[in-house]
Amino acid sequence: MMRNVVRRVIGTLTVLMLVLASACALPPIPPGEEVAVPSLTPLSAAEYPQLVDTMPRETLESAVERSLTYYSRLPETREIRFGDHTYTVKNMKETLEAFLSLMRSSLSQTEKAARIAESFDIYRTTAEWEDESVLFTGYYEPLLKGSLVETSDYRYPIYRIPDDHVVIDLGRFKEKFRGETFVARIEGKSVEPYFTREEIDVHDKLAGKGLEIAWVADPVDVFFLQIQGSGAIELRDGRIIQVSYAASNGRPYRSLGRHMAETGRLALDEVTMDTIKEYLRAHPHEVNDLLSHNESYVFFRVVETGPVGALNIPVTPWRTIATDLSLYPPGALAFISVDVPVIDMRGMIATWEERSWFVLNQDTGGAFRGRLDKADLFCGRGLVARVTASHMKEPGDLYFLVKKRDAQRPGIGRNGYPASNY
Repeated sequence: MMRNVVRRVIGTLTVLMLVLASACALPPIPPGEEVAVPSLTPLSAAEYPQLVDTMPRETLESAVERSLTYYSRLPETREIRFGDHTYTVKNMKETLEAFLSLMRSSLSQTEKAARIAESFDIYRTTAEWEDESVLFTGYYEPLLKGSLVETSDYRYPIYRIPDDHVVIDLGRFKEKFRGETFVARIEGKSVEPYFTREEIDVHDKLAGKGLEIAWVADPVDVFFLQIQGSGAIELRDGRIIQVSYAASNGRPYRSLGRHMAETGRLALDEVTMDTIKEYLRAHPHEVNDLLSHNESYVFFRVVETGPVGALNIPVTPWRTIATDLSLYPPGALAFISVDVPVIDMRGMIATWEERSWFVLNQDTGGAFRGRLDKADLFCGRGLVARVTASHMKEPGDLYFLVKKRDAQRPGIGRNGYPASNY
């Protein structure tokens, strides 16, 4: 535990400078896009972690099945890279099927860990920084009160994708721009960058166009809903509608927490989602200027089951992580070890505990571009989720697992088998 205390201090000092952006602020990865992971390297058997899962098994099975749904939409021959090693979608599906079969077996935790170590290859990021740990932050699903019509109490809109929102594939014009896109709007014969947050929220550029999904009471809540990337809105009649990320305005993400620290509004080591909200509500005359610092703006869609992550599958509390999906394999099985807060009945952090468990790499976010040393844990909905997401900035270990090519199918043969940021 002392190792983790030291790592937490080091990680927090480094990490707070990144301050605070969460998952789901990027568009979904196109199905079938090959993902290269040049900095993942396989471990020797002696380097394997102790693969003991300390979380409820039911949520793990659900998360694994959702990644299987994602892979079922892709050609089985599609390649996904783990560093210098190439696997196919078929290999990824076999990995999850084998793992799921093992998790459903009657074997003990120790026996399961031994079977995984025997039949799975394990990869870890090749560290280019002194501390090999990955920074784990958290995100959650906020529940807001709102209305389907504008009222004096509910005046701040949550927008769907505007009709004039266009994503231009620059690679269709020049090969050197392959993979790059530009979010624009067409104005007469001119192609213009899409509106900024200030233009949308302060200057009402989208008002009166029928784009409102719902209205809520607080612009700060809308801002943080966009940071989280999904949420739920409780209507006055008790109904709840679920909204998830649909698109963005293509403008650069700028950290509000970092800006508030740099301008002396908050001390760097005080920056959390809660302290940002407290400052904004105590200084309402500054809200528009401060929120407008982040030009990035998220548009939503209504979903039946959610929240939905970047792979267009629902994310699972404590089982979904978000990373840069161009660097880490999407949908893949992973294992993490990190300190997490223990929340008491008052919603306060009583202590921190070192935990380890399996997760699935199913989401992404604006803070992850080019970052091998960062991952975001989806914490779910409610008080515990909100407090955890607000305070989670912990260095930990991240591993990816894939079934060995020469391992026999579980249940057959010698293996005997019967998953803040603001």
